[in-house]
Amino acid sequence: MNWIRRWLGVILLIVITLGFSPTPAKAHGFQTAYLELREQPSGQINVLWKTPPTFGSGDDGYGPPIDIRPVFPKHCTVAITPEAIATSVSRWTLDCGDKGLAQSTIAFPGLVKNFVEVLLRLEWADGHSQTTLLPSGQETFVIPEKTTVFAVGQTYLKLGVEHILSGIDHLLFVLGLVLIIAPSWRLVKTITAFTLAHSLTLGAATLGFVNVPQAPVEAAIALSILFLASELAHSQMGKPGLTEQYPWLVALTFGLLHGFGFAGALTEVGLPPQDIPPALLFFNVGVEMGQLAFVLMVVALMESLKRFSSQSYPRWSEWVPTYSIGTMASFWCIQRVAAFWG
Repeated sequence: MNWIRRWLGVILLIVITLGFSPTPAKAHGFQTAYLELREQPSGQINVLWKTPPTFGSGDDGYGPPIDIRPVFPKHCTVAITPEAIATSVSRWTLDCGDKGLAQSTIAFPGLVKNFVEVLLRLEWADGHSQTTLLPSGQETFVIPEKTTVFAVGQTYLKLGVEHILSGIDHLLFVLGLVLIIAPSWRLVKTITAFTLAHSLTLGAATLGFVNVPQAPVEAAIALSILFLASELAHSQMGKPGLTEQYPWLVALTFGLLHGFGFAGALTEVGLPPQDIPPALLFFNVGVEMGQLAFVLMVVALMESLKRFSSQSYPRWSEWVPTYSIGTMASFWCIQRVAAFWG
């Protein structure tokens, strides 16, 4: 087991190096722009456009919004000029005449080079609505006539998978659990407890039943990873800690915390008012699919490494995963606490 940890440590060091940033890292953030189009009975279209911030030197660690704006078809003219209602949010009204927006193309120049995706929400005058995710590798979108609830679910399912796989801190927590418990039924029960816990707080916070400030949550999530690194160190020294003795309890407790982090990210993107149940459900399913894929990948890697003959490595090398996780978590703690206290 020790030499497997050494190999995982080498891989982990590469990932950790990529995870360091001079700007405050958010636990579960998106680079997602939001475009809302509401068709009025008169045929005019109310537009709401929200862009994600750039990383900069502001008080919150961010700079001005990314300079991307949607370009509408030529038959659409501006009826009411754009009005900035926040730093990164603006609204205006379009008149697309009798042709309307259905089957028309909207362009987003600069989407690819800025690595931004767009969440598009449309509400038609007849009450029908649809939500679509435009990937960062695509700069145009043709508006369809109608979509189904399944299409909304598909969009948020993809958001959930992308989100968890880009959340390095969440994955480090899961990796710590796998290293402490090792592949077994105890690990299955532990991951299940973690899943149930963060699903509960994700739903409660997103639906507005619980309101927790996001900045302290981000710092506390980093502390949870630091705690797990400490537990892993105790395990390696032959001193079983709380996680090794009661893994489900630790996973359940910190799962509640991580759920608030997921809720903060989902709130930034936005939920379609008329499709909240399927959107929330499929987002959570996407998160679980991504998490399960990561766990299976780590377990498969550990089992594959067992097939290689163990060699003689320096004793300190088995501590690489522990110190890598602990160092990254400490960095995030300092960074995030400084961000909301500064």
